[in-house]
Amino acid sequence: MQTLQKIALIFTIIGAINWGFIGIFDFNLVDALFGEASALSRVIYAIVGITGLINIGLLFTDYKDIDHK
Repeated sequence: MQTLQKIALIFTIIGAINWGFIGIFDFNLVDALFGEASALSRVIYAIVGITGLINIGLLFTDYKDIDHK
């Protein structure tokens, strides 16, 4: 897996955990840490969204063709 995709996957997982907190506990971790509707919160949400789009490429990766180093 490319380094960019690994970083993107980490951010996507963080976003998924945050959504889990929202759905289960009605608690938004990003807003709690950086302030509700703050500029930094919006940047975090944008990064998570972009990394989700990057990870779409994982759907089309044929793992048999990847060199295992």
